[in-house]
Amino acid sequence: MTMGELLELEGGWKDLRRGEVVEGVVMRVDQEGILVNVGGKSEGIIPAREARSLTPDALAALEVGTPLVAYVLQTERDEGTALLSLDRARSEQGWVILEKAVDSGELVQGVIIEHNRGGAVVLVEGVQAFVPLSHLLPATRDQRQQAESGGPVSTGEPSDYKVLEVDRRRRRAILSERLAWQSAREAQKARLMEELEEGETRTGKVSGISKFGVFVDLGGADGLIHTSELSWQPVADPEQIVKVGEEVTVMVLKVDQERQRISLSLRRLNPEPWDWVTENFSAGQIVNGTITRLTSFGAFAQIDEGVEGLIHISELSSRHIEHPREAVHEGEVLELKILNVDPERHRLSLSRRRALEEL
Repeated sequence: MTMGELLELEGGWKDLRRGEVVEGVVMRVDQEGILVNVGGKSEGIIPAREARSLTPDALAALEVGTPLVAYVLQTERDEGTALLSLDRARSEQGWVILEKAVDSGELVQGVIIEHNRGGAVVLVEGVQAFVPLSHLLPATRDQRQQAESGGPVSTGEPSDYKVLEVDRRRRRAILSERLAWQSAREAQKARLMEELEEGETRTGKVSGISKFGVFVDLGGADGLIHTSELSWQPVADPEQIVKVGEEVTVMVLKVDQERQRISLSLRRLNPEPWDWVTENFSAGQIVNGTITRLTSFGAFAQIDEGVEGLIHISELSSRHIEHPREAVHEGEVLELKILNVDPERHRLSLSRRRALEEL
């Protein structure tokens, strides 16, 4: 049934009241505007200036019988038609949506139409709302600076906002882009934490670097690659391995639902050097090694990527020394003799003294 037939069943057309939002159907679209049958004693007209929220495509799609919701600006005028507003109706509906969003915490979408010193004006559901500067994301603040410099006001792309406050009587609505982003991020993280499986590989972007590791954005949540999981070799500075913004493929080591933490590894996507160390090295072999660190009981030397061995202090020199620094220093490359290889315990015994004796 048409809206007109439904209204007739209800007892005929109802009188219009100024300020109410009414339903109607399109009767004609021309240069004067949109003629609408809204159930009053006569039709209502929506002038073009009151239908600016309609896109050109949406306006062209209107045809006789299309349902519309309009706001009554003025009841019957001299020419017998009521003055209606499509934009104001949308705004009134928008206030209802915003009021519900305050209670439910649901996000709304809007487009920035103006920047000012205090923040930004956003058009959301036909309502002009305000976003304080402290509640704008950094990228939006950059747009604001561009606007102040004569640049574009908005990209025209809608963004999500959280409704903080609505005062319909004072026509006041306060939004937050930052809290909407946080809310969306938390929802993404919850989904991701449920999806992740230990042992699988994921691709993400390096979002931060610290002394103890690297943070990787997996598309909703950050995981941590501890420094020890960056490489099979000792890592003094994580920035030597990766850079912020770099895309990396990682292995998921652990998903801690209780603590909401994700542990990742970069090195485990490569073969562990100790798995094939016996194929390349054996006792009695002379190899080149780089001194990596000194201790009171000896010096450690790297003979291949990820493979380190210990030169005991007694094997550093033919003479008696009190500390390894008396015979070698970090970064020095030496010829060393392999005394013993223990791949299961990841231990390698080396000798500088015996290598010198054979030279």
